[in-house]
Amino acid sequence: MAEMKFEEALKKLEKIVDELEKGSLSLDDALAKYEEGIRLSRLCEKKLEAAKKKVEILLKSEDGSVELKPFDETKAEKE
Repeated sequence: MAEMKFEEALKKLEKIVDELEKGSLSLDDALAKYEEGIRLSRLCEKKLEAAKKKVEILLKSEDGSVELKPFDETKAEKE
């Protein structure tokens, strides 16, 4: 499952949630789907965290030059 793309994992997770919400699964099947959903949720979280670490911001300085800086999440949250 580690090689799965974020979009694919999210789509599978949405399908699992839909199946669980319908309430037509047996208890064993619902538990298996729930466990799979947790694994997919964690995978999505890891991929989002990795993407967040890669985000960079282009800043334009006063002299017109462009500088690439890493995204500062704590600073962005304060603003």
